[in-house]
Amino acid sequence: MKWSFKIANVAGTEVRIHLTFFILLALVAMQGMSGGQGAAGAIDAILFVSAAFLCVLLHEFGHVFAARGYGIRTPDITLLPIGGVARLERMPRKPTHELVVAVCGPLVNVAIAGMIAVVLGINVGFNPDYRFEQAGHFWEKLMIWNLIMVAFNMIPAFPMDGGRVLRALLAMVADYGKATRWAATIGQGIALSVAMWMLFSGTFHPVLLLIAFFIFMAAGQESAAVTQEEATRGLRVRDAMLTDFRTLRADATLQDAAGLLLAGTQQDFPMLDDTGHMIGLLTRKGLVSALDKHGSMHPALEALETCADSLTPVISLGEGLERMRASNCPAIPVYDPVNGQLIGLLTAENIGELLMVRAALRSAPDQGAY
Repeated sequence: MKWSFKIANVAGTEVRIHLTFFILLALVAMQGMSGGQGAAGAIDAILFVSAAFLCVLLHEFGHVFAARGYGIRTPDITLLPIGGVARLERMPRKPTHELVVAVCGPLVNVAIAGMIAVVLGINVGFNPDYRFEQAGHFWEKLMIWNLIMVAFNMIPAFPMDGGRVLRALLAMVADYGKATRWAATIGQGIALSVAMWMLFSGTFHPVLLLIAFFIFMAAGQESAAVTQEEATRGLRVRDAMLTDFRTLRADATLQDAAGLLLAGTQQDFPMLDDTGHMIGLLTRKGLVSALDKHGSMHPALEALETCADSLTPVISLGEGLERMRASNCPAIPVYDPVNGQLIGLLTAENIGELLMVRAALRSAPDQGAY
């Protein structure tokens, strides 16, 4: 995620923090000082928010380790002012698996609140007028914060935890795509309802509005992604890969690459060694940046990006699409499984074009499927 940086690596998952998180710390410090406590109030507020977001991080690792039990990796977790985002390489397709992954995050918060209540003997009670800005009562506030996190995350607004639980339950009685669209529609409806309530009631909560916007956009994106996955069912990587492509020699210059870029529509160029194996990929962005820094005669080899992942032509297109989303490479190389030679490139543009052609053929009279 842009504007974020790595602060730790835990069990193979990067922990990243977004720069806007420090704006939140500055705001709560100012609020703490304005309460008449001065610097002590600012420090108390910063410590509490930091502890609260440590609980958010533990919540996300609840999802991470549950997903890992089903063979799903999580490349990174990013802490934002509105919460944490764990980027799973894919979501479980079995409803029971998704149900477990979704509830394990809130269960971590239940466990934290329970431990605080038992160890410190704090009574749990519902108080709608509770004020977090009050000085002191650190552990009591942290316990209540975790309980609020549980209640908030279990709202059935997809793609929040409650929305994923809803999709898992719907997927037990309907197909996965339809369950996702139903859950996404409900999530977007809740987000719009919150925004309309703020508009007509005259009550404005910027963080709540930001969360509603995030839910609305994320629900739409996930629904579109699942629709696309349904469209790729039965297809293989070989059906969508780019086979007519230009390559660069190991001794090519940036001028050579710029010539290829201007001569056709290809944007990313694999560089091959003398044996025909790919060394790396020169992207359009990397090419333009290198030209600006070094000039046209600079070796293209020094501007390459490494593609950690690769595919074979018989892999399902759905899996190829998932791996493309998890990769930072705009074009994933496809190798012949027999001789290891590069035979294609899988790009988002080619996948989109294949799906457009199939959709057009389905609507045409007396035409078979592509």
